[in-house]
Amino acid sequence: MQRLLTVLFWSVIAAAFVGPGTVTTCARAGVEHRFALLWAVVFSTLTCLVLQEASARVTALSGRTLGEALRRRFHGGIGGALVLVLVLGAIVVGCAAYQAGNVLGAVAGGALAFSMPGTAAILVLSVTAGLLLTLAGARTVARVMGLVVAVMGLCFLATALLLRPSLGAMLQGLAVPRVPEGGGLLVLGLVGTTVVPYNLFLGSGLARGQSLGEIRFGLAVAVGLGGLISAAILVVGTAVQGEFAFAALADTLGVRLGGWARWTFAVGLFSAGFSSAITAPLAAAMTAKSLFDRGDGERWGERSWRYRAVWLFVLVCGAGFALAAVRPVHMIVTAQALNGVLLPFVALFLLLVVNDRRLMPQEGRNGLGGNLLMGIVVAVTLVLGLSNLVRAIGSLLA
Repeated sequence: MQRLLTVLFWSVIAAAFVGPGTVTTCARAGVEHRFALLWAVVFSTLTCLVLQEASARVTALSGRTLGEALRRRFHGGIGGALVLVLVLGAIVVGCAAYQAGNVLGAVAGGALAFSMPGTAAILVLSVTAGLLLTLAGARTVARVMGLVVAVMGLCFLATALLLRPSLGAMLQGLAVPRVPEGGGLLVLGLVGTTVVPYNLFLGSGLARGQSLGEIRFGLAVAVGLGGLISAAILVVGTAVQGEFAFAALADTLGVRLGGWARWTFAVGLFSAGFSSAITAPLAAAMTAKSLFDRGDGERWGERSWRYRAVWLFVLVCGAGFALAAVRPVHMIVTAQALNGVLLPFVALFLLLVVNDRRLMPQEGRNGLGGNLLMGIVVAVTLVLGLSNLVRAIGSLLA
């Protein structure tokens, strides 16, 4: 029973990265390249697991969250202040920018299953998220999101299995890493939608009070489940002929498998949007707390106005853009640029911290294999970050 609760608790990480963006990216990969990019889903999942485990290990063995360790490493002076502003800006602005997509993704799923006016759906979803964040603590929210992830996983996995995909084609896509023509950006997108910087702060903040064994077990199962859901979404995407759209995919599933499949996809999409619409504000608040909490009472406690102001800002921004039916292009581009800088920085910082003798006990520091693995992850996130940054600057200048 305790292990099940641990998995439910850490499923908040899967809830955070399997959102409408992941549904779109994975489904598009299936639509455009069939099973050829399944290996990229696996690689992205392993990359996510490596970084999440390192972030949680820092907290479990040093007693400091990732934000606190960041303060310790870069303290004082203009440089230290710039680091804090960069991290906080990228996380909070990024969460606020993508919150609208989370809300609209959930509303799109609800619209496919039920007939409900968009404005009412946005308000109901946003108010529900706000009430859950107000009335429940972070650990309770994490477990609730675990249940939502379970529903989402069942929906997408059941649909993928009933499509009866070619086992040989799937194995080839898993075993032969290749980038088909025009698939480079999708590979970067698959990594970028799975390895999310704010998740590292969220996971680190949740790791307090847990043993390293519990953390590793919970993360391995939860992140692995998230990767399995992503792979299932890619498989579901292979059912579509032509240009990808949520409605087109739902209609195709309805024709091939029956009306229930359309409803199941709709519930899965709603669950993806709803879970991310709650975890994005939560992650922003926990990041701000880890960066600015000095341990002096309840100034940054979960019931404090500072903590609530951060998640409320993200929640209101998302609801506002969704209600205005405006795609927050410039805000999203800015978030991409900031995350493009932040992702490799955080990955490199983690590599330095888990080898820091002043911070980590000997049993918590990386060995040769761990450093090699994290070095590869740092290199990949650097390429990803620079690519996102260049694309964002290009979009702003276009």
